[in-house]
Amino acid sequence: MGIARTWVFPILRLLLVALVAAALIKLAFFPDRPADAAPAQPTGAIVEPRTVAALGTITNDVVIKATVTADPAVTMKSTAAGTVNKIFIAEGASVAEGDIVFNVKVPIERDPADSVDAEGKAKPAVFRYVDVTAPAAGTLSSLAVIAGQDVTIGAAAGTVAPPTFSVSGTLEPSQQYRLLNRPTEASVTITGGPAAFTCGDLRITTPLAGSTGSESAASGGTSTGGTGSAGSGTTATCTVPGDVTVFSGLAAEMTLAGGRAEGVLLVPTTSVRGAAQSGTVWVSSPDGTTAERAVALGLTDGTQVQITEGLAEGEEILEFAPGAMAPVDDGCTVYPDGSMYCQSVAAS
Repeated sequence: MGIARTWVFPILRLLLVALVAAALIKLAFFPDRPADAAPAQPTGAIVEPRTVAALGTITNDVVIKATVTADPAVTMKSTAAGTVNKIFIAEGASVAEGDIVFNVKVPIERDPADSVDAEGKAKPAVFRYVDVTAPAAGTLSSLAVIAGQDVTIGAAAGTVAPPTFSVSGTLEPSQQYRLLNRPTEASVTITGGPAAFTCGDLRITTPLAGSTGSESAASGGTSTGGTGSAGSGTTATCTVPGDVTVFSGLAAEMTLAGGRAEGVLLVPTTSVRGAAQSGTVWVSSPDGTTAERAVALGLTDGTQVQITEGLAEGEEILEFAPGAMAPVDDGCTVYPDGSMYCQSVAAS
């Protein structure tokens, strides 16, 4: 055992160290393959990704976040100047449109020749009575007059809160391009509420410059008096059906159908410079070069866009056109003008 410790183990260690040193020298100075002639020169090549225009189906659904709101109260105005004679309906009561809430006693002016009797005494005053009715069905939420009070024509006498609700959401400028053909209804899903339902009487409105407290129709510029306020951007508002139970303040998701097309030519939105109506693509040539070409655009779903003119099925184009819409994280898309549209993703 003493001989092994003295001679055998040290010799084995020396042999092992010599083998490791020889292997390192071999790897460092004697490689198995010849060295590159020009190691500083790159050997790879950058190839721009390409895609092919193909037929398909596209659905242009614009999804926006929305909120349920109670429809605004309607003001009840006095229709005559005189004195409140009698109040027929108390504040807080339910009313139907046209119900008489109170009436106004209006003096009738006599002809001077008919103002005195045969004995020369002034004849008693005569009056007519004008009814003031509820302007809408709902609850008489406020009544601002009392019996014996003098009122003028057009004076606010109370308000009626209708039992109806609306769903409203804000449209981004880029989303309006996708709704050039305005729908008349929307599909609404209430968060934590009933199944999706059709919400009719859809109104897409934009406040006019300088307007206050009202909305103006984007197409005609007429005031709608709907929910929302001036300066809040373009708003989509629809009426909740009476058989759907909702509450003011609920969060909702509104889907606006901007159109559907089948068997049309489609390319990725990233292949097109331009987002609506017209744009350009870069078409590949057989020799590998590309040439810019103008195209006409149709529907888009934020990922694909319909080509209506300027490109044929099977033609190869650059997948990422210079200056085209650039996809970003979280399902959002940045447009050439700097605006951003984020596609909503339904929870699984």
